Amino acid sequence: MDEYPSKQVPENLDDPPNSRLFVVTSRCITEDELRDSFSVFGDIQGVWVVKDKQTKESKGIAYIKFAKSSQACLAMEDMHGKVLVEGTKPIKVFIAQSRSSTRHRDVEDEELTRIFVMIPKTFSEEDLKETFKEYGDIEYCVIIKNKFTGESKGLGYVRYYKPSQAALAIEICDKAYRAILAEPRSKSASTEDYSSGGAARSDYASGPESMNQYAFPAADPGNYTVIDYRSGEFTRSLMMSTRAALTQEQIFALFDIIPGMEYCELQRDSYGMSKGHALIRYSNLGSALYAREKLNGFEYPPGNRLAVNFVDDGEDRSSPVGRMAMQFVAAQMMSAVWNGPSTSQMMKPGFSVVSSISRIQTAASLPPPKKLAPPDSKTKERLFVVFSPSPLPPDVLEDVFCRFGSLIEVHLVPGRKVGYMKYADKQCADEAMAVLHGRVVNGVKMKVMLADPPREESHKRPRTY
Repeated sequence: MDEYPSKQVPENLDDPPNSRLFVVTSRCITEDELRDSFSVFGDIQGVWVVKDKQTKESKGIAYIKFAKSSQACLAMEDMHGKVLVEGTKPIKVFIAQSRSSTRHRDVEDEELTRIFVMIPKTFSEEDLKETFKEYGDIEYCVIIKNKFTGESKGLGYVRYYKPSQAALAIEICDKAYRAILAEPRSKSASTEDYSSGGAARSDYASGPESMNQYAFPAADPGNYTVIDYRSGEFTRSLMMSTRAALTQEQIFALFDIIPGMEYCELQRDSYGMSKGHALIRYSNLGSALYAREKLNGFEYPPGNRLAVNFVDDGEDRSSPVGRMAMQFVAAQMMSAVWNGPSTSQMMKPGFSVVSSISRIQTAASLPPPKKLAPPDSKTKERLFVVFSPSPLPPDVLEDVFCRFGSLIEVHLVPGRKVGYMKYADKQCADEAMAVLHGRVVNGVKMKVMLADPPREESHKRPRTY
């Protein structure tokens, strides 16, 4: 494969961090065309088109190294999805994988938009926002405080809406702030000496990667009193505990499957970070009972078992009439639950949760399910799907993507958050992409794109999916 010309090779391709792009292009795109298209964003230190070792033909993959991280991020934000040459497919642009990152990162990666700073202990959140707003629009600011005294530790987080804004802040702000990208909990915080701030950084748990790591300790329900349902005490309020970093939207989508949910809030600490539990309240006791029985112990995402318990919501349940009513509803609901389908069956087609509810929860307008195409059908189009924070189960994906017709099969790439959908008809694939791209299904956001076609001639073994 081609190398950078020796005069252009930087000593460290990851210096500064996140300054190198990974670009998926058509195989006909040349190095000069890439350089011309991307040079408007800043100083390019090198362009590397990956080529087949034997045929010397482009593989449709390239790397572009910028002098600054903000230039690379700006190029990614502006060029992703653009067409460089008429008649070719839109390009895909990512921040390239580095030694400190195990994956390519895209424009929606939250890790690229949060910065960690050292600030005067007299700073308020408004002071922090005022100081850093000149570099871009700020989503939120958080000052880290001592949980016992409430005093500032002189450390804070600033979250921007775009990666280029966070990178620009790191490059331009006063060096006394020692601004860096905030690391997720899975990374070591010992490489930087921030005194008490080191612990604060290691406590910061979020981002897609933490979904596959148990980012939180066993959740503490805080000021809420957990009730043992075996004692016969039931309420309309539930506390859900999770060791994985679930978002408010994911929790809402999961508990909203059961009708009657009127309140759902992810509990956060004084830093604005998730505590690993959420409070859910239903409008009636029956729905709360059903949700507790069906979702307690449910694995979401796979490998992360949820704990769901009743909590004291302050309602007076001491009156004889109220207690009799509660026990009557509990008996009716528990009879239905214990004699009804299992949790796994609840997620299968044809099962209704209290009322007729689809296992597919999405705002997208989906057509009714259609039969799969025969397995030996010729593939006319493949869709490439990226999942965040984790892939949907294959049977759910099949249920979603078969609705546009001619779906042959669903393939998830092991160990990665991507998959392929094979269609026997190109128009059906195009319709699926148009409807589902950028949509959230069952709490999982999907990016749906056309996959690159397999090469007709290759010295490598043929694709198996």
